Amino acid sequence: MPVTDRPLQTPAHQHGQAPFTAVLLCNLGTPDAPTPEAVRRYLAEFLSDARVVEIPRAAWLPILYGAILPLRSRQSAQKYRKIWTPEGSPLKVWTERQARRLQGWLGEHGHRVRVAYAMRYGSPAIGRELDALADAGANRILVLTAYPQYSGTTTASVIDAVADWTRTRRNIPELRFVNRYHDDRGYMQALAHRIERHWRENGRPDHLVMSFHGVPERTLHLGDPYHCECRKTARLLAEWLQLAPDQYTLSFQSRFGKAKWLEPYTQPTVEALARKGVERLDVVCPGFVADCLETLEEIGMEVRDAFLANGGKEYRYIPCLNDETEWIAALGNITVQHLGGWDTRAVAEPKELAAQKERAMKLGASA
Repeated sequence: MPVTDRPLQTPAHQHGQAPFTAVLLCNLGTPDAPTPEAVRRYLAEFLSDARVVEIPRAAWLPILYGAILPLRSRQSAQKYRKIWTPEGSPLKVWTERQARRLQGWLGEHGHRVRVAYAMRYGSPAIGRELDALADAGANRILVLTAYPQYSGTTTASVIDAVADWTRTRRNIPELRFVNRYHDDRGYMQALAHRIERHWRENGRPDHLVMSFHGVPERTLHLGDPYHCECRKTARLLAEWLQLAPDQYTLSFQSRFGKAKWLEPYTQPTVEALARKGVERLDVVCPGFVADCLETLEEIGMEVRDAFLANGGKEYRYIPCLNDETEWIAALGNITVQHLGGWDTRAVAEPKELAAQKERAMKLGASA
């Protein structure tokens, strides 16, 4: 039975066009502008994803469009304006830089791979970027998610988007996915060195909070490994930093709605630490590899104000890995591991192929 009611179409194969391997770096997404209208479009796509909100559509969509979007779009737009840069959304800026630097790192290490980036929600859309890569001749595509810890709400949703795209194509490239790297040595080392450098420049705090994005607690009981992978990341990071159990706390942020989410929640945790006498607090977000609204506004502003209002004296947010050289190298090594078996070193452009053929003919004639 056909998956679509229109003919599946793929650009005709161009003889002589050299196929190539591509990497698509996928992040969550961002509005195109810090305005209620742009935020509404973004949130409508994000919050209507059944992976994100696991409530029956018939019950959820009227609530989403009737109550949540009108109010939350205005509130979120105000928050986005606080962190917007001249270049645009921080998340998009950092993800684009990561993709560009990853391409450079792979090239320096002898891998002829084209790297692009896409957003699960908003633009550039995953389907559009996959179309561009496939139409240009990509016959192998590695989908690299910007989520170190696997979750059905994030990683699986990217896989859904890729699967939806395949239903529109007749000639589908080979596809691979990087689902997780929560305990990757390079990732852990880059995190630890980022924090240690911050401490050398600013001094050590009394306590470190490792804040991960929250998800509903029911996802844990339904088999989502996210909670366990966050805890493993936190434990390994504490070991790298040689922190005793009473020197750091794991927490979960960005709770939405009234359901119970993974605990402890970040802001109440920070407030409690301040009331207990912790004067100097640092917060890092290991689950985010690029700074965004949740790190810059929520952690950098809202949680900071809550800590100071409850008696804390000094609060610092440690920025994400962003385009740190050590992180790009770690991301490059993760990519190379998952490209195993795909001969990215042997791919040649049409001119190079012609030159190789000419050299082979000369060798044959002289034999």
